[in-house]
Amino acid sequence: MNMLTKFESKSNRVKGIAFHPRLTLLAASLHSGSIQLWNFQMGVLVDRFEEHDGPVRGISFHSTQPLFCSGGDDYKIKVWNYKTRRCLFTLHGHLDYVRSVYFHHEHPWILSASDDQTIRIWNWQSRQCIAILTGHNHYIMCAQFHPKEDYVVSASMDQTVRVWDISGLRKKNTAAQPLSFEEQIQRANSGQADLFGNTDAVVKYVLEGHDRGVNWATFHPTLPLIVSCGDDRQIKLWRMSETKAWEVDTCRGHFNNVSVALFHPKHELIISDSEDKTIRVWDMSKRTAVQTFRRENDRFWVLTAHPELNLFAAGHDSGLIVFKLDRERPAFSIHGNTLFYVRDKYVRAHDLTTGSDVSVISVRRLGSQYVQPRTLSYNPAERAVIVTSPADNGLYELVHLPKDMGSGEVRDSASEGKRGTGTSALFVARNRLAVLDKAAQTIEIRDLDNSITKTIKCPTQTNDIFYGGTASLLLSCPASVVLFDIQQQKVIAELATPLVKYAVWSNDNSMVALLSKHTIMIANKNLGQSAMVHETIRIKSGAWDDSGIFIYSTLNHIKYALPQGDNGIIKTLEQPVYLTRIKGKVVHCLDRNAKPRSIPIDPTEYRFKLALMRKNYDEVLHIIRTSNLVGQSIIAYLQKKGFPEIALHFVQDKTTRFDLAVECGNLDVALEMAKAIDREDNWARLGQQALKQGNHKIVEIAYQRTKNFDRLSFLYLITGNPEKLAKMAKIAEMRGDQMSRFHNALYLGNVEARVNVLREVGLFPLAYMTAKTNGLEELAQEVLDAAGLTEEDVASVVPPIQRATLRPPPVINPTHEANWPSVGVTESFFDRALAAAASGEPSGIDYDDGDAGDRGLDDWAGGEDGVHIDGQAAEEAEDAWDLAPDAEAEAAQHEEEAQQAEEEDLNGAIVPGIPESELWVRNSPLAADHVAAGSFETAMGLLNRQVGAVQFAPLKPLFLSIYQSSRLYLPSAPSLPPLEIPLRRNIDHAEPRSVLPVATLNLKAITAGELRNAYMLFQKAKFAESAAAFRSILHSLLLVVTSTPAEAAELQELVVVCREYLIGLSLEIERRRLEKAGPATLKRQLELAAYFTHCRLQPAHLQLALRLAMTTFVKAKNYPTAASFAQKLLDLNPAPPVVTQARNLLATANKNPRDAIEIEYDLHSQFDICPASLSPIYQNQGAVDDPLTGARYHEKFAGTVCVVSGVTEVGKRGEGLKSMI
Repeated sequence: MNMLTKFESKSNRVKGIAFHPRLTLLAASLHSGSIQLWNFQMGVLVDRFEEHDGPVRGISFHSTQPLFCSGGDDYKIKVWNYKTRRCLFTLHGHLDYVRSVYFHHEHPWILSASDDQTIRIWNWQSRQCIAILTGHNHYIMCAQFHPKEDYVVSASMDQTVRVWDISGLRKKNTAAQPLSFEEQIQRANSGQADLFGNTDAVVKYVLEGHDRGVNWATFHPTLPLIVSCGDDRQIKLWRMSETKAWEVDTCRGHFNNVSVALFHPKHELIISDSEDKTIRVWDMSKRTAVQTFRRENDRFWVLTAHPELNLFAAGHDSGLIVFKLDRERPAFSIHGNTLFYVRDKYVRAHDLTTGSDVSVISVRRLGSQYVQPRTLSYNPAERAVIVTSPADNGLYELVHLPKDMGSGEVRDSASEGKRGTGTSALFVARNRLAVLDKAAQTIEIRDLDNSITKTIKCPTQTNDIFYGGTASLLLSCPASVVLFDIQQQKVIAELATPLVKYAVWSNDNSMVALLSKHTIMIANKNLGQSAMVHETIRIKSGAWDDSGIFIYSTLNHIKYALPQGDNGIIKTLEQPVYLTRIKGKVVHCLDRNAKPRSIPIDPTEYRFKLALMRKNYDEVLHIIRTSNLVGQSIIAYLQKKGFPEIALHFVQDKTTRFDLAVECGNLDVALEMAKAIDREDNWARLGQQALKQGNHKIVEIAYQRTKNFDRLSFLYLITGNPEKLAKMAKIAEMRGDQMSRFHNALYLGNVEARVNVLREVGLFPLAYMTAKTNGLEELAQEVLDAAGLTEEDVASVVPPIQRATLRPPPVINPTHEANWPSVGVTESFFDRALAAAASGEPSGIDYDDGDAGDRGLDDWAGGEDGVHIDGQAAEEAEDAWDLAPDAEAEAAQHEEEAQQAEEEDLNGAIVPGIPESELWVRNSPLAADHVAAGSFETAMGLLNRQVGAVQFAPLKPLFLSIYQSSRLYLPSAPSLPPLEIPLRRNIDHAEPRSVLPVATLNLKAITAGELRNAYMLFQKAKFAESAAAFRSILHSLLLVVTSTPAEAAELQELVVVCREYLIGLSLEIERRRLEKAGPATLKRQLELAAYFTHCRLQPAHLQLALRLAMTTFVKAKNYPTAASFAQKLLDLNPAPPVVTQARNLLATANKNPRDAIEIEYDLHSQFDICPASLSPIYQNQGAVDDPLTGARYHEKFAGTVCVVSGVTEVGKRGEGLKSMI
């Protein structure tokens, strides 16, 4: 039996503790006077309540209402609403400390016990005291309701336990029939005791036997038993009947006052905690201690059990701990349609198709009766199972199952099977099993007679073994998983991963999911890493779907993980389950009571994403048509993966449809939505997008709708449409816009109109000069007359004038009749398929042709405020974009040219072939190959599209090095230049379409050389040099060529490693700079040191960061936060001197529970660090990502150069770095 800690918190002394019966909430009342509300599943402090004066000793949740009550040394009982986060009211009446408070499970009552030697029952609805129980003659330490009967049990320092009968109170307060007059009078005077005492609550038994004061007493949930404990260090068990109660036995073993004792809800056990710093578990039937759990420095004060779950919580001097005493994960194995599992120490066989469930073997004698078996391995060839138990440092039994499992005969494994010792045991072949001896670090290979055939020394420190394929094992090491061949006794592959607890193979054994506490590593059978999924809460189990998707369960969800790492939620759970098999739309699982269950799920979302990933567009289309896939998450996913045209078919919201249509360049849909929305900003975006695509008809409509006259005039100028320019001039004149009049006159070449505009605005010199230079003498004279001048007056001022005409060039080829030429875009699969499904219905696209534009101009010329453009869709624009006939003609022309060229080749001269460098550019989409070919511009374009690279100066040395390294120069004759010989990486391929340049940069060399050097510089605290080394590696990774998916995945991992180290180094460099500035920056120094510990570094380096943060915070006297770093440091198993230092700090923090300096650092929240501002980005804050490294920035840094990489633009969308063809 082990204590499995599920949650632990640090605080002042915890005096009261209570679980919520349904939610994952835990209330803790502290000696400091505050009440903490924890979500023990997530490990998050939900709220804090601070209204009590002095210690709070009692606390209790209501079973159905969002209420809890508390009682403290201020004599008050307070009732709180945790949803509204306030105290509803306070009950006054006790004259001394309130020791305990409890809600009744049915009635609106609160039971309180106090040092004023009374027990009070309150009606919290009427806020009145309805009964006072007197009889104890010393402090009453505890009083509790019976879970079912009308009893109350109390424990007092007068050395007695009393049982009270409150049935009279229940009858008095809950009448099922009309009351008589006398009963009504009695109820009206219920608050006043009569001459002979109040009969609502009477003492039924007084239990005497303790030698000192009694601290706790409680009822058994189902049996007529009471357990009590006290300062005499004893735990006493009492039995009740209808007429009397007596002592059954005493449990002795504690060395100090026993604080609490209670019954285990499911087993015949008693659990107690004491001021001797131990929690002890007792066998209720034998009255002997089963297990003892000890803390080093903390006395225990309170203990409680969860009303539904197998959880306990204990409060001690420095906080609280939530734990359970046994693993609830049932041992199981599945073969075909049969699930073999263990329940109540019986191996059972469950048929998943028929639902039949039978016991086949008993394993009751395997290990301790309180410890359930850990694993079960099934051998279908021999119909045998291996069941393991963690008892006695590891046991296993090999048992053959009966041939007829439905016969009802259940044999015992102790007589039928073969037993051995070992931490783990499983079948590795038809007649072989492997047993791990963890202490000796050996793996024993045994036959079915349990005889050793071979003993193998573990190649690395091994914690557990899993099936790895026939004659192979997966070895779980502290920081990796090793695939080990048993026959050859050698390591085949190794994959770095957190400590693996379970391995789940797919149905065809081609993929394996390695489950850790918070991560899932999905890999192929050779441990080539495919993806890694991270969860913030514990991962419980998993199983593979038939389509190759891994379905897993956490504490509160069933989720899916695609092979490339995308994951999502399928279903929310009330309680955790353990998945056994996924079949279609049904999840088969076992609950925590080891009972088989079937849960229906909807697999549409993950099948859709899988089909999209595999480019199975037929299935994608089928799901679109037959399923109701809607929601922002699926739309965001499609946008993220570069499929906005598919997302377009899901959306009905007009604004979202417009955004998606603009993103994927579907101008027809965008125009339709813009008309429906009719907002100026939408028309402006549409005009900008249409201009990029060369569809000037839609541009014209957009400018008309937004009344953007200047741009519209310029559009008519560059498309050669003088008629509409003349209309724009008329419109400008009617609007009185002189600048627009002047521009339109300039565009039209109308000199007279320009002169008239200049005269009207009073610019006579300009008007005169314009008329003069264009040879309009009469008009020039009119200008002089209007200004009151003569030619003699201006002769001395005006320089000699040469005739020059400023006219626009003549229109050679008007383009206003058709859209601008553009590259033809083929219709996507989805557009074609959905168009065919529409059965010829009109699309509703009605952007207008040139006549509509004329009508718009005429409307403006007529002085109308609004512009209304109606009409049918322009066939002319559709024809302009339909390039199919041209493509056929072009293909025929190419065929004719090819035939002619072939004839010329036979007869003509020899011509040079295509340069090798040009072939490299044609054959490869990788930037490294374009650099090797000398095509730096296309390489920079590729990097810009893939990772948003915009600053290429840091990459110049790499570009030149790769270019020079991809060629060999051979000296020739003295008068001739050297021969240039291109170096290929695939020398076996001679076809022009396959040749590629040599891969200059090698991932293995970078890992072995540069990365090791960067780590060494980090270890030596040469932070600036280390940062330069990691940034150099990051730049090199942009131009590395990989050959396998495993290498490509490793490259992406290395990018993440560089990112984490560069962010961490930036934090530490800035902290050291501030440290030199003086103590005024101490707050910021502490924040930077704390943030540094959140970077994902190597364990040895993370220890350094934690030690640095711990030391920095200790110097600043921020002991509680320093203690959190010390606890994390202890979890990494550092060297003994460091362990001693950390433990000393934890002890110091217990004595100094407050930080001297408040800093902006939330220990319990997940956050990323913005590399630009070196500040946290929490989950609810907006952020933008760097397309190369994935570093998250505050939104204000969008568009800046990433400080991590130094080459990419923050917030720019990228396709992702490509390193493999």
